Amino acid sequence: MLKKSILIDVYECNGCGACVEICPEVFIMDEWEKATLIDPDAEVTERVEKAAAYCSQKCISFE
Repeated sequence: MLKKSILIDVYECNGCGACVEICPEVFIMDEWEKATLIDPDAEVTERVEKAAAYCSQKCISFE
């Protein structure tokens, strides 16, 4: 089974911070107030999927 990767469309991100609130061990806000990954190889967990579901811009996806 292939490991899923977490993708963030920074152009769509509005900096709401919902992902960081839900899953601070995976997401942080960068210097431009855009969501980014702490570890690009982070595992897609239930909390990561929840953060993606609550993203107001739907800019978090999985590949």
